[in-house]
Amino acid sequence: MPQLDLARSGLYLAPAFGVKRSKHRMSEERPPPSLEELDAKLKAARGQHKAAGTTSAESKAEAGSGLGMALKVGVEFVSAVGVGVLIGLLLDYWLETRPWLMVGFFILGSAAGFLNIFRTISGYGYAAGYRAEGDDNKTDDKRSE
Repeated sequence: MPQLDLARSGLYLAPAFGVKRSKHRMSEERPPPSLEELDAKLKAARGQHKAAGTTSAESKAEAGSGLGMALKVGVEFVSAVGVGVLIGLLLDYWLETRPWLMVGFFILGSAAGFLNIFRTISGYGYAAGYRAEGDDNKTDDKRSE
């Protein structure tokens, strides 16, 4: 017949282990670490992290900027193809040339989407996108020469 497992006087071990009492209370096993020890461990960990060269905020910002650029490129491509297909469908409906204008504008929209991706990744200045550090050229416009 199973027995009810009751805690007595703060010393507790499960009866299934065959031990009735433990040597120490749980809070008496060892003293808590001092604040100086914790501070020393924290400073050592920060020193190792700084030696690696980047902080967590910098690495998060770099990962976020890459994800942001990927989302931007994806949205630009899908929207360019969508606008091309929509223009093609409307012109097909108006001129009764189904499906040829839709196919043509799908191809034009895809080309525009790839051109936007190329401009964004290259950072030529035709569209907002990645620029290498120290690149002060705002545009590639040669008219000012």
